[in-house]
Amino acid sequence: MLQQSSGRQGCKSRAVGQRNGQTCIKAFQRCSYRGPVKVSASAAPGGDNGGSSGGGPSLLQRLGRVIKEKAAGDFDRFFKGTSKTRERLGLVDELLAFWSLEDYEASLEELEEVLLSADFGPRTALKIVDRIREGVKAGRVKSADDIRGELKASIVQLLTSRGGNSQGSSSEQQQLLRLSGRPACVLVVGVNGAGKTTTVGKLAYKYGKEGAKVFLIPGDTFRAAAAEQLAEWGRRAGASMGAFREGARPQAVIAENLDKLRQQARASPSPSSPPADSLPDLVLIDTAGRLHTAYKLMEELALCKSAVANAFQGQPDETLLVLDGTTGLNMLPQAREFNEAVRLSGLILTKLDGTARGGAVVSVVDQLGLPVRFIGVGEAAEDLQPFDPEAFAEALFPREGATAAAAKSRAR
Repeated sequence: MLQQSSGRQGCKSRAVGQRNGQTCIKAFQRCSYRGPVKVSASAAPGGDNGGSSGGGPSLLQRLGRVIKEKAAGDFDRFFKGTSKTRERLGLVDELLAFWSLEDYEASLEELEEVLLSADFGPRTALKIVDRIREGVKAGRVKSADDIRGELKASIVQLLTSRGGNSQGSSSEQQQLLRLSGRPACVLVVGVNGAGKTTTVGKLAYKYGKEGAKVFLIPGDTFRAAAAEQLAEWGRRAGASMGAFREGARPQAVIAENLDKLRQQARASPSPSSPPADSLPDLVLIDTAGRLHTAYKLMEELALCKSAVANAFQGQPDETLLVLDGTTGLNMLPQAREFNEAVRLSGLILTKLDGTARGGAVVSVVDQLGLPVRFIGVGEAAEDLQPFDPEAFAEALFPREGATAAAAKSRAR
């Protein structure tokens, strides 16, 4: 359980968690805002970031592959988490039941309407239907089974080609997140209520469970109880959490915590100064939620990213935008504005288990050209799943008997 021990009133508190009898959550401060927090975060020398030395990057890449492999063996979570979208797309089965080559144009128009109802978006739905139409004209698509196969192949092709999954070497394609530094930093951004803090906590849980040293930075300094929420996730993950100043500018809190890590990396081993080997493998940085239409707040978010780059050269490795899947295609303008402000490297879509608009995943990737790194298909820590285009397409349009097999698996 999370315990609070007070120091001077209104100045600081301490969140403490235990793992194997050791304190795993560091003290965080809660101070009223009295102007900008002045911190030093000058650029570190090239050697400070660790590069590929010290085993850090190889460890995270290996853990990423392990997490992906485990997720691939747990298709049932994908299947269960997309049930509402699959029900909406169940109309496709009715269309295919009456499929005939003589009247294929009418069927394809109805298929496009069904895809639109699941928020595939006009442009994306048209691309998919046009590919099927070309297959019919070329004689490649003749039966209802052919259409189903072409439908899934079109979705996978859009997700892999537009999402960048087909780029780079085979080892790069196997990486869950592209992490190359030590510490490797991941900046998580998004609008209010999208689930950023919970997502940061789930990521910490996934990597911490596999043996990585994770450090959390509570950059959401405005939302009530945000630091306490992150501290609780850190306790579950066995992660450390940095200093927190309620009401302070997020970029100042981020810079202060990273500056301490940077100084730790430079310190020589001694009884009073821990060696560089005690550095975390992964730093996960939470940020304050903000509307994408608020220009000044978006500028402040760019300063948060600059604070990371100033502390550790080449960081952050990943800048991930958390999007609420229940908003459907309304997430597109959000993603465009965030991408313009901080240049995103990937997306995390949450709450897909609570919406029938899961087709928006395909539209977001198609229109923005950004990969989806994870999707949220439930409330448990394990329900934040690495995104797999083929598994996603199979969950939306399962093979005959797949539904019964999944139900049997859940019954066990």
